[in-house]
Amino acid sequence: MNAPIAFLDCETDGVHPGRRPWEIAVIRREPEGRETEWTVFVEIDLSTGNEYGLRVGRFYDRHPLGRHIAHGEDWSLASWGRGDHVSARDAAFEVARRTHDAVLVGINTGFDAAVLDALLRAHGLLPGWDYTPVCAKVRAAGWLAGRGLIETTPPWKTADVVEKLGIVDATEDERHTALGDARLALRMFDAVSADALAGAR
Repeated sequence: MNAPIAFLDCETDGVHPGRRPWEIAVIRREPEGRETEWTVFVEIDLSTGNEYGLRVGRFYDRHPLGRHIAHGEDWSLASWGRGDHVSARDAAFEVARRTHDAVLVGINTGFDAAVLDALLRAHGLLPGWDYTPVCAKVRAAGWLAGRGLIETTPPWKTADVVEKLGIVDATEDERHTALGDARLALRMFDAVSADALAGAR
């Protein structure tokens, strides 16, 4: 039985336990192929974050609070819930809806699944996704290794996997953005799936 797939990624305030998301993207693909994209900045309290984690995803250039801190752009709590940025509570409800009954696919998906699990539970919700997340990079690396195109043992660099698959990498602007990384996971997943389907014919 086919299940929906939720290609996803989060940008977080670090890699520590208790890390929180400040940007989330989900591309939900229904079994018949219809896709919906959703990406949003999330209201966040930075008190438990770290500078490195924030800088990797360019928090100070992209997030409304970060732009306010670094560049003096207008920002206030009253603006949350408008357009591309929402409260953590609203993000939790939207994530719950967009991942319900879906298989999660990403790059290092366990990392993002743990972040989203904590977000949902903090707002009285439970994850409704399949309990076995799929890492598109590991899946693709295994497929490539089976054909002798890449080393058989980890770690595998994302750039090497992308090159060997012959797919479009994330641009500099997309790299370490939630939507850019979710789209890259989708391309990795589809590259392997398309070849597997072709071989089965």
